[in-house]
Amino acid sequence: ELVQPQALTETTKDKLRLYVQRIETLEAEKKEIQDQIKEVKADAKALGFDVKAINGVVKIRKIDRQKREEQQMMLDLYLHAMGEI
Repeated sequence: ELVQPQALTETTKDKLRLYVQRIETLEAEKKEIQDQIKEVKADAKALGFDVKAINGVVKIRKIDRQKREEQQMMLDLYLHAMGEI
């Protein structure tokens, strides 16, 4: 059942407006940050860096070192079993 707008109190309407405005502000900030990241990557590429490799480094650094080492050991084990290394 749909809630009718008149069923909301003024306080609830104000809270809803604030949530929507905050989300809109955060979305705008997110877009700005994404644009800044693109610029940094373009600068790195212009200096000859491999952006895919940089993205890989960033991704790896997000993982806890111990978990990362465990994942690498398993990867090495599987690659060795497949005759790849």
